[in-house]
Amino acid sequence: QVQLVESGGGFVQAGGSLRLSCAASLYTFGRYSIGWFRQAPGKEREYVLGISRTGGTTIDSDSAKGRFTISRDNAKNTVSLQMNNLKPEDTAVYYCAAIAALIPRKVPDSYDYWGQGTQVTVFS
Repeated sequence: QVQLVESGGGFVQAGGSLRLSCAASLYTFGRYSIGWFRQAPGKEREYVLGISRTGGTTIDSDSAKGRFTISRDNAKNTVSLQMNNLKPEDTAVYYCAAIAALIPRKVPDSYDYWGQGTQVTVFS
């Protein structure tokens, strides 16, 4: 059974940093692009940042630009999301998702597998 497990969430003061990790049990992890999404209470799930299956291409969103970076280690089946200069509006549950595609996509319904999410709370 395929599993994606996020970790690294928590409470952080505005301006601080967090590093989220996504560990995958996918045997063919290298065939999947990975996207990070987030969902705040009462809002739709939104795309944050994604990385292609080789790690050579990243696709960001306006919310992530200049503050968040993504990386992957295919040998360890992990993807990391480094979030800097966090703002209260970044507060949400963060999910990683896997898609069998060359590059990540911004539409949540495109993804094949999802993790359970990790809560990020940024206080001012």
